[in-house]
Amino acid sequence: MASLSEKIGYGFGDMASSMFWKVFSYYLPFFYANIFGISLIDTGVLLLVTRIWDAVSDPMMGIIADRTKTRWGKYRPYLLWVAAPFSICGILLFTTPDWGYAAKLVWAYVTYILMMTVYTGINVPYGAMLGVMTDSSQEKTVFSSFRMFFAYGGSFIALFAWDPLCALFRDNFGMSLQSSWQSAMIVIAICCFILFLLCFKLTREILSTVSNASLGKDLKALVTNKPWWLLNGASLCFNLFNTVRGATVAFFFADVIGGEQHILIFSLSILFYSGLFLGVGEVANMVGVALAVPVTDRIGKKPTFIMVDILLVILSVVFFLCMPSTNGGLILMLLLQVVISILTGIMSPLVWSMYADVSDYSELKTRSASTGLIFSSASMAQKFGGAIGGAAVMWLLHGAGYVERPEGVQTLDIVQPASAITCLWMLMTFIPAAVALLSLIIVWLYPLGTNEMKEIVEKLKAQRLKVVKDPGISYVEPV
Repeated sequence: MASLSEKIGYGFGDMASSMFWKVFSYYLPFFYANIFGISLIDTGVLLLVTRIWDAVSDPMMGIIADRTKTRWGKYRPYLLWVAAPFSICGILLFTTPDWGYAAKLVWAYVTYILMMTVYTGINVPYGAMLGVMTDSSQEKTVFSSFRMFFAYGGSFIALFAWDPLCALFRDNFGMSLQSSWQSAMIVIAICCFILFLLCFKLTREILSTVSNASLGKDLKALVTNKPWWLLNGASLCFNLFNTVRGATVAFFFADVIGGEQHILIFSLSILFYSGLFLGVGEVANMVGVALAVPVTDRIGKKPTFIMVDILLVILSVVFFLCMPSTNGGLILMLLLQVVISILTGIMSPLVWSMYADVSDYSELKTRSASTGLIFSSASMAQKFGGAIGGAAVMWLLHGAGYVERPEGVQTLDIVQPASAITCLWMLMTFIPAAVALLSLIIVWLYPLGTNEMKEIVEKLKAQRLKVVKDPGISYVEPV
């Protein structure tokens, strides 16, 4: 049984990753189009190309991590090695050089590709650690819940603080808009660096699985793994759902809600801005994560996935009925954001726990552990969802006639055409609903239910014959 400090330490790792990832997903498209100064079309291509590379590099990193051997284990040392490059690349990503358009576009490609490569270098091994920190399927869900609870906590801090941080550096220190965004990222980057070091310090690998097959056999086993394909498809749709909504929020608040809207709750007037909307969502995600273990214990992982998808379809359509011109309509938007975020919070640890199950299924079937390779596919699905979702938002807005703001001028008084406003509504409602419906259809075919996993775990324990104990570490070798 893992200690509480290990679970908290594991959570710190995704707290750091998520602080960066959510800022990238929710604010980077707006940054490129309205502050950095590149067109919607170029931004869409940039997001697609860089994240496709990022997704393709994930299996490469998984293969490397599976074959890493150090006194700290296979996956854990990458938390130490990559923490500093991770933070530095994040700062460079939000740096706006005073160059011509073409040179700035090259800078954007180079820094984004570097950032995503480094993100893969630390996040894939971190995710694969789940497969070697415990051999219990249910405890993996507990670890995943701690992971996602802290991840959403980090997201809340980053998103809720982003606008105030930018305003602080801009208004109190006289920085330009571009410099204020860079300075805000410096603060976030320092926090992430410390969190990764704490994750390394507090965690350990207790299982030493061995990849005793060739790379070719590992890849062949992967592509013939039916549960892996189905879970990838469902996970991609889940991440696409989150990315489309998240990448749209900054645009939606700037052009549909407006920058000076307030909501009145019990005679208290509160500024209704994108950071509040997203930040409240992150807190609600944390509630969902806390519910993940009791819900999946009661009804199982697959039924939970299906239930959440059904509710996401319904609530996304209901969001379309909100009236942003009224106080009640704005409050309803916020309430729907809370419920939708609770549901996605339940889903997040569930997906990672199901990848751990797929890893066990693969090891039992092939008698060779490829944990890093399989967990890299989870990250790959996340990246593909982000790539497709981020690019689609940019291109759909361009096709709908969205009017971009002048470089570096964050004015909110631009009147968008009706077609652009309609597109923003679709991106917040019916398009995510369609994606959730597709996820529901895919996961319905997923074969690893509760009973199947109980049988797999028992057989896998019998297959792992030799246990050799070393100080603080148990090495479990397959036959």
